[in-house]
Amino acid sequence: MRLGAIEAGGTKFVCAVSDENLTIIERITIPTTTPKETMKAVYTFFDKYQVEAIGIGSFGPIDVNPLSETYGNITSTPKPGWQNFPFLTEMKKRYAIPFAWTTDVNAAAYGELKNGAARQKRSCMYLTVGTGIGAGIVVNEKIIQGFSHPEAGHVLIRRHSKDDYEGNCPFHKDCLEGMASGPAIEKRFKKPSKELSKEHPAWSLEAYYLAQALVGYTLTLSPEIIILGGGVMKQTQLFSMIQEEFKKLLNHYVETPPVEAYIVPCELGDNAGIVGCLLLAKDKLNS
Repeated sequence: MRLGAIEAGGTKFVCAVSDENLTIIERITIPTTTPKETMKAVYTFFDKYQVEAIGIGSFGPIDVNPLSETYGNITSTPKPGWQNFPFLTEMKKRYAIPFAWTTDVNAAAYGELKNGAARQKRSCMYLTVGTGIGAGIVVNEKIIQGFSHPEAGHVLIRRHSKDDYEGNCPFHKDCLEGMASGPAIEKRFKKPSKELSKEHPAWSLEAYYLAQALVGYTLTLSPEIIILGGGVMKQTQLFSMIQEEFKKLLNHYVETPPVEAYIVPCELGDNAGIVGCLLLAKDKLNS
């Protein structure tokens, strides 16, 4: 058995082929340029293999409603050239096999549930904090979506009393992504987050905003575990700061698992999305 995976990001596509045990046979990275150029490289890679199913986790927003006329499309992305691109349709024209189709962060959440930090649990939430903020939610081992997929990075939050930054989101200004993403940190403090010291005041502000959102997710979704990943979360001192702020904001209104085991780093790291896509491809064959 050969399984395929595509983690399609705004900067790069990661493509992989594995065996039925998810042992990767080959993996490549393709720069995300134009759809024509990028997809040509994707086809060149997969044409070498007879894969039986492919799981795709794509940057978004994407249409995940199978009843929609634009199902399988990348929709209103700011990525030039990719607006309304019929990604899934184009893949199906090339390969007459089953496909799993979801967001990149949903795929990462599924990977963490099955093979990562949420192993032996039935629900989890995965939040990536980087260039943007996105979330994947799995409940009863199923990815959650309705008319669309979760956009939990755009929830509205309370502004810190000492923060006068207007926000970086072009749609909402001071939503979570607008206040706590990597570009928001850089624009506020005039340096990329990776160049800020561990003692920089940016991190207490970051912890305040992220903890606020995690309280909201906890009260609405009650996931068994919340997993944080992405470039900003490579500042590992943030975890204890978020955990403390979370406890303070929640104020024992509900009792979660011990916070150190409830708000945790991703275990699969940069492989979470690819692992999730391979798992979803395997599920397609077994369904």
